[in-house]
Amino acid sequence: MLHTGWALLCVLSGLAGYRLGRRRRGEAGAGGRAGEGGPAGDATFAALHLAAMAAPYLRAGLSRDSARRAVRHLRALTGTAALAVTSTDQVLAWDGAWEAPGEAHVRDLIGHVHGILAGGRPHLVAGDELFCEADDCAIRSAVVVPLTVDGRVIGALAAYDPHVGAPLVRAVTEVGRWASGQLELAELDATRRRAMQAETRALRAQISPHFVCNSLATIASFTRTEPDRARELLLDFADFARHALRRAGDFTTLSDELTCVDRYLLLERARFGDKLRFVVDVVPEVMPVPVPFLCLQPLVENAITHGIRRGGGSGEVSIVVRDAGEEVHITVEDDGAGMEPGRVRRLLAGEPPSGDGGGGIGLANVDVRLRQIYGQEYGLVIDTAPDEGTTVRMRVPKIRPNYN
Repeated sequence: MLHTGWALLCVLSGLAGYRLGRRRRGEAGAGGRAGEGGPAGDATFAALHLAAMAAPYLRAGLSRDSARRAVRHLRALTGTAALAVTSTDQVLAWDGAWEAPGEAHVRDLIGHVHGILAGGRPHLVAGDELFCEADDCAIRSAVVVPLTVDGRVIGALAAYDPHVGAPLVRAVTEVGRWASGQLELAELDATRRRAMQAETRALRAQISPHFVCNSLATIASFTRTEPDRARELLLDFADFARHALRRAGDFTTLSDELTCVDRYLLLERARFGDKLRFVVDVVPEVMPVPVPFLCLQPLVENAITHGIRRGGGSGEVSIVVRDAGEEVHITVEDDGAGMEPGRVRRLLAGEPPSGDGGGGIGLANVDVRLRQIYGQEYGLVIDTAPDEGTTVRMRVPKIRPNYN
C-alpha cells in the first residue's frame, strides 16, 4: 500500500514517539543515542530526516546495492541494535553493533522470511528459534517484517535487539510498511520506463515502413539521372536512420533532434520537389536542452502529411523554437488542408482513420510521452480548422526530469 504524505507523517511521528520513549528510559539500541532528550518535534524531524536519507535508495528497487545503501538509515530509524534487509532467498545487507550474522543465523533468517511469504505478517523470533552455538552471541531476539509490492512479499526487514517487545514490533512493522511503499513506487517507475521504451520502439517501427521505403525509392530515382545527388541523399538517409533507429535512451539534445529533422526534411524535399518548402528558426541557446527522443520529427511528419499530401496549401512547413525562460517552446506549422476538431481528438487518441499515413500515430505517441514525463499540462496543443492549416505547439522544461 502506498503512503500519502499525511500517512507518512503519521507513521514517522509514531516512530519518533517510540524512539523518544526509549531514549528517556535509557533503552536506546546501538542505532539510537541514549540520553538525548528534546521535544517530540525534534524526534519527528530526526525520523523524517532518516526516512529522507533512505528513500532515494529504496526508490531504486530492492537489490544488494540499494539495500546496502539504505540499511544503516533504516536501522537508525528503528533504533535497534542491528538490522538486516533480505530478498526472499538471501540476505542483501546487514548493519549493526555486532558483526554480520553467522551462517546459522543467515540460514534461520531466510527460513523466517519463507515463513512470512504466505501470510505476509510480522514474525517475532526468540528463544530456540535463534539458537546459536557461540556462547557469546549477542543475537537473542528479532522481529521479521515483510517487504511487499502489489501484495507480493519480495523480501523482509529483520530487526535485532536484546529485548523485543510489542512497541518495537509496531515500530519495525511501520518502517517495513513505509519501505514497502517506496519499493512499490520504484516498481511503478520501472513500469513507466518500460511503457516509455515500448512507445519509443513503436514509433521507430512506425517510421521504418512508412518513411524508409519512400526515401529509398526517391534515392533510387536519382541514381541514373543525378548520381551525385543520389549519393548525398543516401548519406542524409544514413544520418537520419542512425538517429531515429539507434538504440537510445529516453532523451537526446534538441540539437540532435533538429539534426534528425533536417535530414528528414531534405529527404522529403527530394521526394516532393518544389511542392515542399520549409523554414527552420531556432535560437542557438536552446540547442543543448534535453528533449524526449523522437519528439519533433513526428510533428514535422504530420505537417507534411496534412500540408502536402492532402493538398490545400502552398506546401510550406515552419519550425520555430524559442527560449521561454525555464521552458523551450516549439511550434510546427503548415498551411495545408487543416482538420476538423473531431479528427484532432481521434489523432491524439491514437486512432487515425485508415489511409492516414502514420502521422496521427506519431502525434498521439508524442502527446502521451510528454504528459507522462512532464505532467498532464505539457501535452501537445493543436490549433487547426478545415482550410486553415495546422499549428502544433509543444513546451519542454529545460531541466530533464528525474523520472527514471
